[in-house]
Amino acid sequence: MGNFEKDNYIVIKKFISEELAFFLFSYLFMKRNVYGTLIKEKIIPPFVNYFGTYSDDQVPNTYSHYSDIAMDNLLFLTKEKVEKIMNVKLIETYSYCRIYKKGDVLRRHKDRPSCQLSATVNLGGDSWPIYLEPSGEIGKKGVQVDLKPGDALFYKGCKVEHWREPFEGEHCGQVFLHYNSDNNIENLYDNRPHLGLPAECKRPTNNRN
Repeated sequence: MGNFEKDNYIVIKKFISEELAFFLFSYLFMKRNVYGTLIKEKIIPPFVNYFGTYSDDQVPNTYSHYSDIAMDNLLFLTKEKVEKIMNVKLIETYSYCRIYKKGDVLRRHKDRPSCQLSATVNLGGDSWPIYLEPSGEIGKKGVQVDLKPGDALFYKGCKVEHWREPFEGEHCGQVFLHYNSDNNIENLYDNRPHLGLPAECKRPTNNRN
């Protein structure tokens, strides 16, 4: 489905194995439980997000994690594969993952500069389509994309609107992998010294990253 250069998106079936997808899905659930216990037992304060957060403005009250170490490692390990698929040299910026819950909505949006080339990878749970408008125009109906565990949708995140309608299932795990072309070196690692670090480690920049 899709031609990346023509349509600004492409679906890669079995981008990662179902076994790896299931491992990462289970890993996210365990980490969410760890975070909940650490907060409940007051071992860490609510504003510490090294174990994840429920304070993501884009999808409030849903567990998410910026640049979890395992997910950033996936970003790193799949870069060469993505370069071959896209026939372009890339740099890694960051990963982001969520466990969506019933009723969640992902509003229509375009991404910031660190998301020049993005992928959403289905890790498991109930089916939940993602929509995007390949033309880059605002307000159009868009294209529906359904992914199975291990499948990935690659899209030009800064160019095309993408969104999800209200989720009717119980849970859905997704990881987003973000890259830039290698001439955007200022966005390398999303302005951090290296992958795996929290957002607090970003260097000062004049760009809106």
